[in-house]
Amino acid sequence: MTLIVKWIGGATAAILLALLAVMFLGHSLSSAQSDAEMMAQPAKAAGSATASADGSAPAPATNNPSVQRADTSTEGAATSVDVELDSPPAPALAAKKAASPFVIKHIMPIDGPLRYGEWHWDETGAPADGPLVMTVDLDARVLSVFRGGYEIGATAVLLGTQDHPTPLGTFPILEKNRDNVSSLYDAPMPYTLRLTWDGISIHGSQVENGYASHGCIGTPKPFAAKLFALASKGDRVIITRGKMAGVGDLLIES
Repeated sequence: MTLIVKWIGGATAAILLALLAVMFLGHSLSSAQSDAEMMAQPAKAAGSATASADGSAPAPATNNPSVQRADTSTEGAATSVDVELDSPPAPALAAKKAASPFVIKHIMPIDGPLRYGEWHWDETGAPADGPLVMTVDLDARVLSVFRGGYEIGATAVLLGTQDHPTPLGTFPILEKNRDNVSSLYDAPMPYTLRLTWDGISIHGSQVENGYASHGCIGTPKPFAAKLFALASKGDRVIITRGKMAGVGDLLIES
């Protein structure tokens, strides 16, 4: 009897120990599973962030301001470089303009408006060479001569009438004829600088009040002789109405 009790007691103890062992093992497995799940969560979040960075699931710009600032900064820097490369600095543009032979650098000091028959010629300080440009203002009735940007001559002129107006525009000198005579009017036109093939020219004339031309630009003969000696075919004559220009202004675009 005593042996049976001892055997039952020993068996019971063994069963209890086995149950305890099973319970402990189950708890350990459960804890390990929970820890694994907790570790898996940040790994999944990191995977999502990587996918967004790769472009498969991009996040809104508002959620990534650091990237947006970086992109904006990069674009701004590139634009700044482009501007610096493509657009010369203002001082460089000013220097280029100042060096242009078509910028007015000097205007002769003439007091008051020019009267009929009055003319001036002064090459003092002007470059010995340089492009020759003539301007005619129909309102002021004045022709000016510029060489290398320096005004060297100015004169009152005769112009066309309402029926035969002097045209506006820019005209290259087409030909020169020192002793020209008009085939239409049988009138002398000394020192002719032809501007059009239909009869418009600069030439020597009797520049007096009450006289007019048929569209040509008449200058005093001594002035016409000086201009004829300097001018060449291709030199430009700019005819405007009331357009003002001063030192630093462009006569024409070079």
